[in-house]
Amino acid sequence: MNDIRLRNMTSLYLICGKKIFLLYRIGSRVIKNSYTGTAGGHFESPELNDPKSCVLRELFEETGLTEKNISDMSLRYITLRRKENEIRQNYFYFANTDNELKINSSEGNLEWVDFNKSLDLEMPYTAKYVVKHYLETGKNTNDLYCGVADKNGVSFKALADLF
Repeated sequence: MNDIRLRNMTSLYLICGKKIFLLYRIGSRVIKNSYTGTAGGHFESPELNDPKSCVLRELFEETGLTEKNISDMSLRYITLRRKENEIRQNYFYFANTDNELKINSSEGNLEWVDFNKSLDLEMPYTAKYVVKHYLETGKNTNDLYCGVADKNGVSFKALADLF
């Protein structure tokens, strides 16, 4: 148990109307080829306490977009998952665009997918549950959700500000 490592990552999902902008990520060291958020990746040292900086850096590196190109960006989900000797902590952001952007990514192929078809796609384990919860519940709230993954799925709870 002493050899547990931490892996901190961010993802950003862009929404336009009833579509979500997904990346078919190819050649990742961490996940097999599958659909992920529009952009995302690992924290760099100066970002360890600033997931927003990480996700914006990844957005720019992977798509050329900046915060000026999107609206209403907010942290909506924080998840924990254990995979072998790693605890993976993910910060999931969602944001809007006014139109279906047509851009390329250095990480794979971006495509707009109808909400009702998105869950049919292969996604990383935790990401699939986040997108499902967002479409069923999260898009109708402003809550920040915490999720813990196990072999039965991901359990979500709204993270309340108690003070």
